This record gives sequence, C-alpha cells and structure tokens, in this order.
Amino acid sequence: MAIDVATVKKVASLSRLRESDERLQSLAGELNGILGWIEQLNEVDVTGVEPMTTAIEMPQPMREDVVTDGDKVAEIVANAPKSVDGFFVVPKVVE
Repeated sequence: MAIDVATVKKVASLSRLRESDERLQSLAGELNGILGWIEQLNEVDVTGVEPMTTAIEMPQPMREDVVTDGDKVAEIVANAPKSVDGFFVVPKVVE
C-alpha cells in the first residue's frame, strides 16, 4: 500500500493540519517508510509469545484494599454551586 500526495493532503485536512504543498511529498515518503516497517513487523512469527507490558518481568506492588479517606461528602460539595443529597447538580446539556 503506497500513500500518495493526495492521500497525505486528505489526512492532513481531516487532522486539521496545514502543510505546504512542498512538504506533502516528503510526508508521503515518510508515511510510506512507516508503513514499510509495519509490513515487516507483520511478517514476524509471534505464535506462542505471551503479551507483555514491559521487557523486564516485575511484580506489581500490592497494597491493602481499604478506605483510607472517606466521609468527606460535605467538604467535597461545599463549594459546588448546587448539590442534592451529596451529589453535584449540573445543568442538562443534551436534549
């Protein structure tokens, strides 16, 4: 799949980016290079490889699941323009 100048111009427009006509050709080349790398990655055999979030296995720090700071409803809604039963009241924005 190759990206031409017209496609770059359309994507830039959809992204609300302004690029000069001189720059569009180089952007098309850069995007084609990126797509080439993606095609190379698609060729890698990853069967049996588990997904991971980091290359180094690290245990996640655990803590007790206890409430440490609560019962502050009155303090939280004290500065609200309007509240009812401890909840913020906001104007309806969707009809």
